[in-house]
Amino acid sequence: MNFLAHLYLSGNNIKITTGNFMADAIKGNKYLTFEDEIQKGILLHRAIDYYTDHHALVKLSKKRLHQRYNHFNGIIIDIFYDHFLAKNWSHYSAIPLAIYAHEIYSHLEANSHLFPPQVKRMLYFMKLQNWLVSYQDTTEIKKVLTQMSLRSKHQSYMHLASEDLILHYNEFENDFQQFFPDIIAFTNLKIKQL
Repeated sequence: MNFLAHLYLSGNNIKITTGNFMADAIKGNKYLTFEDEIQKGILLHRAIDYYTDHHALVKLSKKRLHQRYNHFNGIIIDIFYDHFLAKNWSHYSAIPLAIYAHEIYSHLEANSHLFPPQVKRMLYFMKLQNWLVSYQDTTEIKKVLTQMSLRSKHQSYMHLASEDLILHYNEFENDFQQFFPDIIAFTNLKIKQL
């Protein structure tokens, strides 16, 4: 799952959402230095990633991708799934995506004193370019994939993945629509367990 899905799956607790948002920058047991609700968000993020990576529908989506992406296929599918969440947002939330995004950016900024520098920079650009709303547009998805490809230390070919999205668009969307209720149920239970 990419940014939009992780934020959405965090529920209404802004501390859990904050922890989930910054989780990739918090390695190992360093999460223990944060307050309990932030820790829960970091652990939730890790649980979402594990569940997603091992789900049969996500594996099916990965198989639809061209072999050239190798281990980058998970990242690509995460971005594709954020596109389908943004595109179908009204099926999952009564709050319009533009309003949700504005509120999330504000909440994250209010807690940005907790973020490592790279997460603060990312939030700045996320808000400036309104990433969460832009995911609705396949042209923007192509830009995201191209930027990620340029930043990669290894040849990822992610800049070509928008071709796969268009080629198998309906199949990817169907995978997402079947998978997303599963991840919602999983995270609702996981939040109660943390």
